[in-house]
Amino acid sequence: MARAWVVRHQLPVQLAPLKLEDRPVPWPGAGELLLRVRACGVCRTDLHVAEGDLPLHRPNVVPGHEVVGVVAAVGEGVTGFTEGDLVGVAWLQDTCGFCRYCRSEQENLCPLSVYTGWDTDGGYADYTLARAAYTYHLPTGYPDEELAPLLCAGIIGYRALWLANLPAEGRLGIYGFGASAHLCAQLARALGARVHVLTRSTAAQQLARELGAVSAGTAQDGPPEPLDAAILFAPAGELVPPALEALDRGGTLVLAGIHLSQIPELDYQHHLYFERGIRSVTANTRADAQQFLQIAAEHRLRVVTTLYPLDAADRALLDLADGRVRGAAVLLPDPPRQRRR
Repeated sequence: MARAWVVRHQLPVQLAPLKLEDRPVPWPGAGELLLRVRACGVCRTDLHVAEGDLPLHRPNVVPGHEVVGVVAAVGEGVTGFTEGDLVGVAWLQDTCGFCRYCRSEQENLCPLSVYTGWDTDGGYADYTLARAAYTYHLPTGYPDEELAPLLCAGIIGYRALWLANLPAEGRLGIYGFGASAHLCAQLARALGARVHVLTRSTAAQQLARELGAVSAGTAQDGPPEPLDAAILFAPAGELVPPALEALDRGGTLVLAGIHLSQIPELDYQHHLYFERGIRSVTANTRADAQQFLQIAAEHRLRVVTTLYPLDAADRALLDLADGRVRGAAVLLPDPPRQRRR
């Protein structure tokens, strides 16, 4: 038997929507890998699934889609992986492979796409199954707890930055400064961008300055200069108008979350004229993941984490909801002294 947290009922996180239970260790089918989980990031998407902002796709689903694990068993037909490999699992778990989106390098838009920790059981557990074709070999030089946030926070930040059309040495505004934002800021800085962070958390503002942000303040204060692009990581629709107002002519605002609260009414002349644009981010492709992980292998990123034992997954989600997590929250099934490759 193995431990696994399940979403028993979709409730506010203060009312304990997750329940820890014992489950049989699963066995991989054709095309699958069985992973012994070494670390799993705690993403705001997990909070949306637990609280009901997103519909429940699978009863008693195990959340978690930033999974670092060791291959414990290999299913029939799998190549490229052997027992003992350290691998990663991200949000995108499967696609149809035949629709016009899959055939045009837009598999993230596949109508039949399947997601880890939403459609299939994820990494808030001792063991999990993963589709081998959507599993990644990981860069060396990072401890397990730092690899986990790369698998969603890092990948989504990378895609958001790409969609932002930031010019060389451009001015980027980042709204919200959690797991994804603190990695995205480092990517932007590596491209020579001037990064301005807008967040209400004084601790996050301090972290932003440590990571090289030119300025760090609140969205109400706004950035000290017009922006070429902005990325909204906070799930707060009320920040869309001030973020658009902060854009220079031709700027792009990217909405990087899977869920966003209601956006207030926009004024065309005030918010959108002069060719300002809005883009949303929908999941990621495997190419995004592979490209980002290659960047992470070549350029050591600083991954800031707040660690929790697996038994405290419910507390980690509560801390995330209340803004008490610095960087990325990560679950560790085994205490550090017991962990082994």
